[in-house]
Amino acid sequence: MATVRARRQSRGGWARRGVVSALSGAAVLVSLLAPAGHDPVPVAESKPAFASVNYAVAVDESASLAADDMKAEKAAAARIALGDVSSSSHVTVYGFAAAESGDQRAVDPVCPRTTLDAAGRESIGGCVGKLRSRKKSEGTGTDFPSAIRQGVHELSTNTDPSVPRVLFLLTDGEMDVTGSPKYGDAAHRKAEGERQLTQELKAAAAKGVQIWPLGFGPAPDKAQLDRMAAGGFQKGCVELPSARPKAGKVSGAKDVGPMLEKVFAAAHCLRYQQGTSKRPPATLEIGISPLATVGSIVVDKSDPAVTVTYFDPSGHKVPTSGTYKKSRFELAGTGRAVEALKITDPVPGVWKVKAEAPEGHRSLPVGVSVLWQGELRGAITMDPPSPQAGQKTTVTMRLQTREGYEIEDPRDYAGLRVRSELTGDGFAPVALRLTDDGKGPDPKASDGSFTGSVTIPKSADGALKVSGTLTASGLSADTRSEEGVTAPGVLPVTTALTLPPADVHPGATVTGTLAVHNTSDTPHTLKLSVADLRAGLVSVGPADITVKPGESGTRNVTVEVGPAGVFGGRLDDGELRLGGTVTVVDTTDHDRTLVRSPLSVRVTPEPGFWEKYWWVFVIAAAVIALVAVAVLAWLRQRRTRRDPYGLVLQLVSEDGDIVGEHPAGHGQRQWYEFAVVEPHRSPRIERRNHGPYAIQRSPEGGAVLRKRGGGRSRLPTSGSVPLTDTLSLSLGEETRPPKARRTRPSRFRSRTTSAPTTPAPGEGGSGSAYESYE
Repeated sequence: MATVRARRQSRGGWARRGVVSALSGAAVLVSLLAPAGHDPVPVAESKPAFASVNYAVAVDESASLAADDMKAEKAAAARIALGDVSSSSHVTVYGFAAAESGDQRAVDPVCPRTTLDAAGRESIGGCVGKLRSRKKSEGTGTDFPSAIRQGVHELSTNTDPSVPRVLFLLTDGEMDVTGSPKYGDAAHRKAEGERQLTQELKAAAAKGVQIWPLGFGPAPDKAQLDRMAAGGFQKGCVELPSARPKAGKVSGAKDVGPMLEKVFAAAHCLRYQQGTSKRPPATLEIGISPLATVGSIVVDKSDPAVTVTYFDPSGHKVPTSGTYKKSRFELAGTGRAVEALKITDPVPGVWKVKAEAPEGHRSLPVGVSVLWQGELRGAITMDPPSPQAGQKTTVTMRLQTREGYEIEDPRDYAGLRVRSELTGDGFAPVALRLTDDGKGPDPKASDGSFTGSVTIPKSADGALKVSGTLTASGLSADTRSEEGVTAPGVLPVTTALTLPPADVHPGATVTGTLAVHNTSDTPHTLKLSVADLRAGLVSVGPADITVKPGESGTRNVTVEVGPAGVFGGRLDDGELRLGGTVTVVDTTDHDRTLVRSPLSVRVTPEPGFWEKYWWVFVIAAAVIALVAVAVLAWLRQRRTRRDPYGLVLQLVSEDGDIVGEHPAGHGQRQWYEFAVVEPHRSPRIERRNHGPYAIQRSPEGGAVLRKRGGGRSRLPTSGSVPLTDTLSLSLGEETRPPKARRTRPSRFRSRTTSAPTTPAPGEGGSGSAYESYE
């Protein structure tokens, strides 16, 4: 059975695992995966390409718009312009209503075509601010045909037809051209408007312009919005239903910004996630996926006076320009109601946005969202990798980041489509269905591993190839393939690799076993390697194994994780999950692949001093606690053994008669202080604060008498101690002895017994502070 050996394993491994944060578990760097195959081949680093788009934003300026509605439209237009992740995209913004006289126009140009590089992103917020609600004297209708005509013209004039063309149309109403003379006489204007709308939609489709309408409030006609979405160009940025133009509608202007961002993400093949919203001062949170290669954190401040600070998942304040920890930053919109921080190669995890505002500017909420693009990679395997004709083989495609880290959160690849097929010599292509639903050959649902099975056609007689293609909006498509050869009836060498899931630190090893069986009369050399993982993260050994003729047994296989330095500081943010593939090839048998086994390794940071030696501190604390309890118990026992409570003090005359008895109470610091009153007439003992005498129980038995200025004397249970010239003190039978304690009777015979009496005025008494001890 395989075992896991950590070179620097500590006794508190389980506790360390409990304190490591469960982050998303992977960091995206700029190097690519080694392609799937027999050998991991290093590849040169390359910068990810971010697809650009040409788009226009048409904003309704009709008189029906309230001030808050126009403010929301402006913010929405700025949010998508600043949130675009491509510096080569172009945007045009204009307002529209209707021309109801000869000196009016239906369209108001606001932002000419602007490239969204650093300078363009910074300037776009200013020109968007020129949008306004029209007065009744300026034309207050809603001229959709003119708005679409303007957008098609802007998007198709002197632009690259290979770059997607997208028109976003924001409106709070339905088409109304009844006041526009250019649509003919009043009786036929509505019909003419419908005719021209149909004509403009056809022109949009012919020019490759998608139309994404967004209505807000109660007035927009959803059927009319759907008609405009369906009338334009239908092919999206990717062949998925989510990228096909569709209309949106929200109840109020406050929802326009988030909805337009969502629509923009679908049209631009971006991923969109909405974060928290709070009034300043507040700290907002937004998550960035480990798949993201570029993203924009968009902050709708509502008030330009709000200032924002950004913190990465490790809690570090990041700059608003330049580089930090291999990420590149670019802020746009400073000093405006909307700003966005564009991040290339962002650290995955939960980012925090701290919003602050001066007094008088804290009434409006601040919202945060993120738009991002990323790269998703797959690793495909067949089991067995060299099946026989007519044999069933299981095909698995696991999702990974560019470096080979595992992807586990289903939200990161929502909307993913997986296509797979088997091709080879002697048969027609066979389509495969790979699923991640936990049914059939798929062992676990929603774990980022898509599995299916296929039976090798009986006519197969040579090369085999299984391929899989991943397609998802916002994630670059990826195709992976695995090649094999149809196996003969009996293979000369068969193997079975067992590798356990590992939980280790950098530099640790994972040990598994490789069962080998050679039925031939010649030795075979097996070559082991790791694929689908960036070079240096994991290695496997031994690199070569020679199997002797007729040998049958097991060999140890060791997978070693690279040192902490190869992870580029990403372990500082928590754990990483590596997901490669261990490959075993029989080089003697025409490089036949015998094993393609998934590898799963969870790497956690090397524990610190506390994590290594926490058990020492726990034991020390327990010992200290036990010692403290023992000391307290000893002190309590010592105090109890000296407490005078229960002693019966007897005054004895010169003749040996007992002339008075007094029960002692609790003392101060275990000393009971008293005085002898009227020693010559009617002697008795009374309790006195700071009296001339004090008595304390002796742990050896009896008591100890203390006289003011006279030192201390031992008072045995069967003896006496002089007090005055005529009186002595002895101990009588205890009336309330302490638990488990007995005294011997006095040797004196009692002739007279005196109960405690009340002292005469001026002579003290029982009203002293010592009464609280009794």
